[in-house]
Amino acid sequence: MALSFQATMAQEESHIRSRSMETSLRMRLDGGLPLTPKLLGYSHDSEGNLIINEEESPTVKLIFYMFLYGYSTTEIAETLTELGRKTYLGNVKWTAGSVVQVLRNERHCGDVRTRKTFTPNYLTHKSKKNRGDRPQSIYRDHHEAIVSRDDYIAVQHLLNNSKYGNKSILPELRVIDSGILKGFVSINTRWAGFKAADYYQAAASLSTGTNDSEEECVPEDEPQQEVRIEVAAGDFDMRGFEITRSEFFDSYHRPSVIFHDCKVKFNTDCVRKFGKNNQVELLVDPIYGRFAVRTAPKGSRHAVQCSKVSDGVYYPKDVHITAFRDTLYEIFGWNPDYKYRVLGTHFQSGEESVVLFNCDEAEVFFKPYMIGGHDPDGNPTTSVRPLAHSGSRVRAIPEAWTSSFGKQYYLHQHVTSSLETQSEEDWKIRMEGQLFETGEKLCVTSFDELRSFITSELGRGTLQEGVRDE
Repeated sequence: MALSFQATMAQEESHIRSRSMETSLRMRLDGGLPLTPKLLGYSHDSEGNLIINEEESPTVKLIFYMFLYGYSTTEIAETLTELGRKTYLGNVKWTAGSVVQVLRNERHCGDVRTRKTFTPNYLTHKSKKNRGDRPQSIYRDHHEAIVSRDDYIAVQHLLNNSKYGNKSILPELRVIDSGILKGFVSINTRWAGFKAADYYQAAASLSTGTNDSEEECVPEDEPQQEVRIEVAAGDFDMRGFEITRSEFFDSYHRPSVIFHDCKVKFNTDCVRKFGKNNQVELLVDPIYGRFAVRTAPKGSRHAVQCSKVSDGVYYPKDVHITAFRDTLYEIFGWNPDYKYRVLGTHFQSGEESVVLFNCDEAEVFFKPYMIGGHDPDGNPTTSVRPLAHSGSRVRAIPEAWTSSFGKQYYLHQHVTSSLETQSEEDWKIRMEGQLFETGEKLCVTSFDELRSFITSELGRGTLQEGVRDE
C-alpha cells in the first residue's frame, strides 16, 4: 500500500509538472519568445539570442551548397566525415539522416517554426510530429541567416520530390494555348509541388492573361449555342433519337484509362494506337474536367512510358502518379478509395497521336461494403443488390446517364463534325505550350558560386560534376 500510494503521488506530480510546462510554453510563444535550442552553425549570446558561429557556419553552408550542386545526402555525409567536420553534438561521424536534419532546419535561413513536435502522453514521453494537433507559429527573419531563404526553399523542393525521381528545383508548368488541346496543362508525374489551384490558374490564364484566384478560374455556365437542323425531303428525321453510349455495350474495344492506387493504366487498345511511340505525355484540363495523353515530344522532361513490348507486341504498363495523385483527384473531385475508368476518343495527325478523356463521365468501381446494406466483410444485410459487378467491385455510373441512353443524334453529329473540319494547323497536337508563372520565383545561388565555395572548402582543384538539372 505504501509503494502504491507513493507511485500514485509521483505520477500525479509528473502530470502536474507536464501541464505546467505546457502552459509555460504556450505563454512564452504567445509572448513572441520562441525556443532556440543548440544548433549547428549558431551560438547563443548573453541574452540567449542566436548568433552565427564562424567555425561551424561554413559546414552548414557547405551542406546546402553541395546538395544544390547535385551531391546526394550520402555523398555529403561521407565527405564531411572525411574532412573531420563535427556535428552539433561534437561527433565526426556523419550519416545521411544527420545531413537531412541540417537541410530541413529552417533556422539556417533565419526563420523559426515553433512546436514541430509535441508529447501527447506524459507517461510515455514519446514525441509526435505536430500535424495541426498543436498551434504553430513562424517567425520570419528572427536571426541572421547562414543561407538564403530561396536556397532553403529550393532544397525543400528537392528533398520533397527526390523519392519520386525528380531532380529539378522547380519544373515548368506549361499550358497549351491553341489547337485541339487548348487549355490542357502538362503533368510532371514526379513533382508534388504544384497544387490544384496552380493548374486552375494556368488554364484560366489563356482567357484572362493574368494569374487570377482559383475562384475566378472556374468558368460560369455559358449558354449553349443553338443547333439548327434542316431535313431535306425524303430524309429520315432523327430528332428524338440518341447515339447510345458505348460504355453500355462495347467499353472494352475503345481506348480507356483506369485510375487506381496511385497508378494510371491505359488499356490495350489505347497503348497499341501509340505503337512504338510509347513515350507519352499526360495532360489535364482542370476547368472542363478532361484528361489527355499524347505522344511526347523528343527530349520532353514530362515523358513517361505507357507500355512494354514482348515479342513485338505492346502491352499496357502502369504509370505511377504517386506525387500527383492527390492533386489530380482534387481537380476531378474524386474519392481516393475508389477506382475510376474513363473511355477516350483517339485523334491522329500524321505520326502524332492523342487520346482525350472526359473525366466527368467516369465509371466508378468500389467495394460492396461502401454502399448501404453490406457489412465490412461485404456480406449483404438487406435485399438490395448492385446492378453490376466487376470482379470484387461494384460498378457505378454517373447519375446523368440514368435519364438518357446517350447524346441526341444531331448534337452528337454537330460536335464530331466540328473536329473533322479542323485543319492540320488547327490541331497542333504536339504544341509545346506556353510557360505559366506560378508566382514562386526562386533566386537560387548561381552554379559558379556554388562550385567556387565547395572547391575552396574541400581544398582541391577538381570537383565532381553535380547531377542536378539546371
